[in-house]
Amino acid sequence: MKAAVITYPGSNCDRDLAVAFAQAGAEVTHVWHKDTDLPAGTDIVGIPGGFSFGDYLRCGAIAARAPIARAVSEFAGQGGHVLGICNGFQVLLEMGLLPGALLRNAHLKYTCKTVGLRVASDASPFTAAYGLGADIRIPVAHHDGNYTATPDTLAHLRDTGRVAFRYIDNPNGSADDIAGILSENGRVLGMMPHPERALSALQGSADGRTLFDGLMSAFAPA
Repeated sequence: MKAAVITYPGSNCDRDLAVAFAQAGAEVTHVWHKDTDLPAGTDIVGIPGGFSFGDYLRCGAIAARAPIARAVSEFAGQGGHVLGICNGFQVLLEMGLLPGALLRNAHLKYTCKTVGLRVASDASPFTAAYGLGADIRIPVAHHDGNYTATPDTLAHLRDTGRVAFRYIDNPNGSADDIAGILSENGRVLGMMPHPERALSALQGSADGRTLFDGLMSAFAPA
């Protein structure tokens, strides 16, 4: 598996994400936001957490218009896999690759702690290794993680199995306890929690590693 990790001014989880991919056995390339092309043979694009462009305007709004954004959109449109974590989730929403928006946390405070998640769909290479209904522990660290969407969009996400993860004890007010959602083809995942920060028991949980190992297994036959 060849992974491309995008870095923007203000990204602070790009190295963590690269390490997570590498530990799963992927070949990782770092891509600067001013690049216009993804590396040849890229299997998955990772958009990391942080504060791209200082979170000016709206979180992820400027990053979604960076030169590399067109290549990522085209890659996704051709069936490529994309993982956006925290600020990366915000970027995917601003790019229009996923529906909805992320608002300020309902309690108006920055939240940084390990939370419980329930796997709401196993119909994706991101979640299949967990199994439907599995309870896992993954850290969050965000100020604007309150997922919202129209009632019709929320119903469509539920009815089509596109909710990937739900919070067990909602830390930010997200509608329907949503912590992560999938694209229609299941190949784009946006999630607020940080699986790349849960690779070892020394970090408080190793549950994030299953996501990356599962991706490697999914790509292994190819």
